[in-house]
Amino acid sequence: MCDRPKILIVSRSFGVYCSEAIEILKGFSLVERRRVSTKDELKNVVKGYDGLVLGNEKLDREVLLEADKLKIVARHGVGVDNIDLDAATEKGVVVTYTPGANSDSVAEYAVALMLNLMRRINKAHEETSKGGWRRFLGFELTGKTVGIVGFGRIGRKVARKLSGFDVKILVYDPYVDREDVERQGAKPVGLEDLLRASDVVTLHVKLTGETKHLINGERLKLMRRGAFLINTSRGAVVDEEALYEALKDGKLGGAALDVFEQEPVNPDNPLLTLDNVIVSPHMANFTVEALRRMDMMNARDLELFFKGERPINVANPEVLER
Repeated sequence: MCDRPKILIVSRSFGVYCSEAIEILKGFSLVERRRVSTKDELKNVVKGYDGLVLGNEKLDREVLLEADKLKIVARHGVGVDNIDLDAATEKGVVVTYTPGANSDSVAEYAVALMLNLMRRINKAHEETSKGGWRRFLGFELTGKTVGIVGFGRIGRKVARKLSGFDVKILVYDPYVDREDVERQGAKPVGLEDLLRASDVVTLHVKLTGETKHLINGERLKLMRRGAFLINTSRGAVVDEEALYEALKDGKLGGAALDVFEQEPVNPDNPLLTLDNVIVSPHMANFTVEALRRMDMMNARDLELFFKGERPINVANPEVLER
């Protein structure tokens, strides 16, 4: 059919572990896959396509202006902070995403980072694999107080997965009812109180103007001496310069960071020089199961849209009301 929509896949992981998603797209559209490394490359290849499956590539106003036929963008991920949503809405482009698809993956990873950081498993592996036999004194998670900042899908699953560790859970989320938090076996508190009382603080908030540098120098000073910080949300939620000082001075016992303000992380970032920091390349969500869920959510929403029906997971629903 000459009038079949054309869909461009630039996400590197879409369809790799779920051929069914690709088959769904091929059932109603012409599908092409391109790998892009820069904004200019994306700007050059997006012309002429009706749909776009986007990974972590940045889709800003300039790129959208070049997308002459684009009607829908399916973000292969749970966040849309790499998309200029206002520009997409102005242009009448529907943006879908995959909320909740990676909640279990990220929650499990956050707990894994807590255990690794507190028991220094990465350091023990490094020493032993080199022929050493040095033991590292660690801390039990059992009996500790864990502060969860952000109590959406992931934060709730972290609380649930921690339930077997006999920990006290504090929660800060001004947008969740107190009764809702308590039903999950946690105690709702203010952010400052959470920071003062927690042995471990784990971050699970979206990056917004309100949450940028939510954990800043003043708030880091409130944390218990020797406490641990886990960040699997977005890098800019934490003031990295302030965190470096708190870790270097021994105020904090350690930090585990899966995300950074600049990604890929700058090799000169001073946090990489510290012995009490664990880092990874934004991979908390990177599991076969999560990718399959994202694939299918993207594919179904694209199929619904091009069949003239309403997609399920729309980030800018006002476009559909026009």
